[in-house]
Amino acid sequence: MKLHEIKPAEGSRHTRNRVGRGIGSGNGKTSGRGHKGQNSRSGGGVRPGFEGGQNPLYRRLPKRGFSNPNRKEYAIVNLDTLNRFEAGTVVTPELLVETGVVSNLRDGVKILGNGELNVKLTVKAQKFSETAVEKIAAAGGNTEVI
Repeated sequence: MKLHEIKPAEGSRHTRNRVGRGIGSGNGKTSGRGHKGQNSRSGGGVRPGFEGGQNPLYRRLPKRGFSNPNRKEYAIVNLDTLNRFEAGTVVTPELLVETGVVSNLRDGVKILGNGELNVKLTVKAQKFSETAVEKIAAAGGNTEVI
């Protein structure tokens, strides 16, 4: 490949359509907008979602419930995934991100009691389920709420 052989990717470049430039261009006079009507005017057309006066879809569909803007969303970690750490390790949310157990911390980490824990660990997290606390204690470890 040489400099003079480089071409842009097929279809990535378009020439601008210059409207209103004479009858021979195919887009002269009315500039491809047809005759009269709402869409022929500058600034014409209808707003998004308008269906010609018919009750639009966003009004026909039922709206229920409430979306809490202050909702906390925790990254969830099960106990059996903590078996990868060596005994005596202090497991923190930062360590979970480093090792790839959790990809996005969101509002913190919640440890759930799914599976068995075979290693003695000190686990620090924002939330714990009751079964998780029991199983961590049974394995000889400690829990600490951040």
